[in-house]
Amino acid sequence: MKAAQSHMATGLPEKLHLPRRRDVSFWIVLLFAVLPLWSIVPLSWAFVIYALRSGSVWTYAWCGQALFAAALCEVFFSAYHYNLSRFISRQSPLPPTNLAELQGALKRVLLAGLANLPEDGYDEESLDIDRPGSPAETITLLDFDDPRAVDFRNYLRTWFNKMPWSSIHKNELHAWLYWSIFNAPFTSFDALPASHQKVLQEATQMIESRSGSKIPDGSNPAVKPLRLTLDPVNVAWRPFVWYVGVALSNYILRRRFQNIWKAQIGTFNGLDYLLRVPSNWDPLTGPRPIVFMHGLGLGLTQYQRFLTQLFRQLPHHPVLVPLQPHVSQEIFHPAYLRPMSWRKMANCLASLLNELGWADLDEQEDEGLTSSETAKGAAETKVPKGVTVLSHSNGSFTHAWMLKAHPGLITRSCFVDPVTFCSWEGDLCYNFIYRSCATGMELIIKYFVGAELGVANFLQRHFDWSSNSLWYEEIPAARDPSKNMFFLGGKDAIVNAERVRRYLTSHGVRKGLCYDPNGRHGQALLSGTSGQKTILQWLQRA
Repeated sequence: MKAAQSHMATGLPEKLHLPRRRDVSFWIVLLFAVLPLWSIVPLSWAFVIYALRSGSVWTYAWCGQALFAAALCEVFFSAYHYNLSRFISRQSPLPPTNLAELQGALKRVLLAGLANLPEDGYDEESLDIDRPGSPAETITLLDFDDPRAVDFRNYLRTWFNKMPWSSIHKNELHAWLYWSIFNAPFTSFDALPASHQKVLQEATQMIESRSGSKIPDGSNPAVKPLRLTLDPVNVAWRPFVWYVGVALSNYILRRRFQNIWKAQIGTFNGLDYLLRVPSNWDPLTGPRPIVFMHGLGLGLTQYQRFLTQLFRQLPHHPVLVPLQPHVSQEIFHPAYLRPMSWRKMANCLASLLNELGWADLDEQEDEGLTSSETAKGAAETKVPKGVTVLSHSNGSFTHAWMLKAHPGLITRSCFVDPVTFCSWEGDLCYNFIYRSCATGMELIIKYFVGAELGVANFLQRHFDWSSNSLWYEEIPAARDPSKNMFFLGGKDAIVNAERVRRYLTSHGVRKGLCYDPNGRHGQALLSGTSGQKTILQWLQRA
């Protein structure tokens, strides 16, 4: 019996990944949502060409001429959209990253899962050590049937389009490693500088030890490694009227938040934001400010219901919402195709918090201070207490950047559907960019979000995997539920929530983890759900 189980486990990385069958919801979304929107552009071209070639445009009544003008706008805009698509298809503009930092990040990836941590987690009330887990381990040669090696082979093959592990040869492994380390295309090992060859050899040896297997020499053309910032950009066109509608909706919502909730719309060093500060709030005695980092989609249009609930139920809390046009389909914004680098964004946001008086950038950045020591020092010296950061989905990347660059400014963290954990395993990139859609929800996410020009530019040309990956040991007091909360949905179509849950619980996160086996991506923020109630109750305790 044990032998059979062992065989099944070791055979998992060799399991052939078969295409999934598309269900009814896929065809419903395709026929009634995607195709009607997609067809506006070709129909506009056909109408304009027909009207001009036949000369009938001059005989149209006012309504016909208005329709022709709208179609002509779509034609011109589609040409503009096409040029922008070609522009972002060039090689990734990411600047070179410090080689030592990247090698350290890669080693940290290989260390993940090495420690024999119980999946049900430690008891955070009795655990003595602050940082249990894999960083204390060393990479040694594992046996082929070691469960840690089997698991490693199974999730690493996701970066190779989930091909059987034994089909991955050194040439394809080197191509993937060269992208992940140098963000550059790989030609051949012999053509590389000696210093780059040494880096690849060391990385390959560590992977062979970690996987408990020897990578075959040579090449297998059937295996294509996923190289996110080098592969062709996946962009689906959408009409001018769509972008006009998104821009108009977000503009109206900005005015609405200003009029109803007395919020401010401002810009700080190129960062747009929505800010609500209660008139009677005191920075020393009042409740802790909240910073909400939104995810991919439609910006305020997508999150207006949640923000309304947030403003209504927490009337005494200051709230800051950094607006990110590059992931909000704000194509008319000057920064639409120019997202900030992770360091610039983190420093800009930290400076804004300092400018608002919510956190003291100089006082709270002292090295060696824990979050409890920082809070104690804040009380004694009467400096601001720091902020609570609430992030959803893609917003967890910015959340992670702040924790890496300015951990002293964040005293409480709430992650909802975080994509920053376990992103090194490849499920996130595969599910969002490369996977063929089989359900209606997957098609909605792929067409209306993932394949949008600005989102594709951000994810496929500005994705920095090492800075986007957040580790347990980078979260102060991660096991303290009063300071950190994590919300996951078991039926999340983007995040492999089960693996994220296992990662967190194995490091002792238990009471601060809300896992809904039937929850979907974004469900915890919806009005009336238990997830939203729990989030708002937790925020009120600040």
